[in-house]
Amino acid sequence: MKVVIAGGGSVGTSIAIDLADRHHDVTLMEQVASTAERLRAQLPGVTVMAADACEYASLHAADVRGADVVIAATGDDEDNLVVSWLSKQEFGVPRVISRINNARNEWLFNESWGVDVSVSTPALITSLVDEAVEVGAIIQLMTLAHGRMRLIEVTLDKNSPAVVNDQTLDELRLPDSLRVVAVVRNEQPLVPSSGTHFLEGDHVVLMARIDATQECAAAFIG
Repeated sequence: MKVVIAGGGSVGTSIAIDLADRHHDVTLMEQVASTAERLRAQLPGVTVMAADACEYASLHAADVRGADVVIAATGDDEDNLVVSWLSKQEFGVPRVISRINNARNEWLFNESWGVDVSVSTPALITSLVDEAVEVGAIIQLMTLAHGRMRLIEVTLDKNSPAVVNDQTLDELRLPDSLRVVAVVRNEQPLVPSSGTHFLEGDHVVLMARIDATQECAAAFIG
């Protein structure tokens, strides 16, 4: 798979190393020439370009049109949006993944800007903090499908309707907008089935349409 990464900081570099180790064809674009030169010596399995990924000519030189995935991983949200938009609109890249540095900008990272998947490090860290202290609350882990779907987690307390009523997954009769994809119980991941019962302390991971919060709360939050 051909992957082009914009941004030679710690995030972009780590991604490049990991993908190269997995035998992908990786091109890393770094705007600062001296940094790019240093990265060439450090990343022998990666094509490193000294180029501004926000410029059409630079993306053309990197053969972004032939890329399967573009990852906008700079430390600047505006740059990541420009890279995402150009990659999708001008070069037709099938999959564009963009890093969000400031959680307040998350609403911008959608299909209008060419973003297929956005990854917000601040939001993820916040959700992990919430997970540690919030039982019986809906925690957002990630947005998918141009912001129309969310990966969410609920830690069940003793008042959860699913626990109180001892309902199986089938008996919950969840709407099509909500799907349980995993249950973590006693630090062990479980694949849910129609006969799965829910217990206090279960971490329930769901794929949910963006407007399905009320349905999720009705089933799992007391």
